[in-house]
Amino acid sequence: MKNRLVLASNSPRRKELLRGLGIDFEVRLIRDIDESFPATLPVSDVAVHISKAKATAYLDTMAENEVVLTADTVVVCDGQILGKPQDAEDARRMLGLLSGKSHEVITGVTLSTRQWQRSFAVTTVVWFKELTADEISFYVDSYRPFDKAGAYGIQEWIGYVGVQRIEGSYFNVMGLPVQRIYEELKDCFDFLHPFEV
Repeated sequence: MKNRLVLASNSPRRKELLRGLGIDFEVRLIRDIDESFPATLPVSDVAVHISKAKATAYLDTMAENEVVLTADTVVVCDGQILGKPQDAEDARRMLGLLSGKSHEVITGVTLSTRQWQRSFAVTTVVWFKELTADEISFYVDSYRPFDKAGAYGIQEWIGYVGVQRIEGSYFNVMGLPVQRIYEELKDCFDFLHPFEV
């Protein structure tokens, strides 16, 4: 029996990226999952920790042939995690912290079945130019990036004008390291790939 992929996210970006792999999937949502983490946890481990917590919440919903994909993305600048901004002022503050320096975007991914689980993290380094106050305000007011870790989407205006270079996966910065996910699914599970149709 072929496996069925379940994306445990309602993120438009994650749905778009996963759709690009050519593997059919369905979206399943469980709300209000605890995404807290121990204060002593290294920042490099936080995204995987949260992806595992999300996976645990879905365990009882899984059918025998389902693979559930959970993910979490964090932005780390100067050793500090920048989550989703609370409001416009917080978004401006975060972009000010990112301005003129590099930061890491870490996505933790967990692939789960009822019997098996695999977790990994993918890190991309992003360099921003010095952003002016006007550029930051224009972006925040026009794009309202309140649902994005670090208060920005690399595929939006701020990415076009502000990102000088990246090291690693561009798609990871958007929210899902699809190349690595494809390899994991291909190696571990029986899916119908687009070239098999």
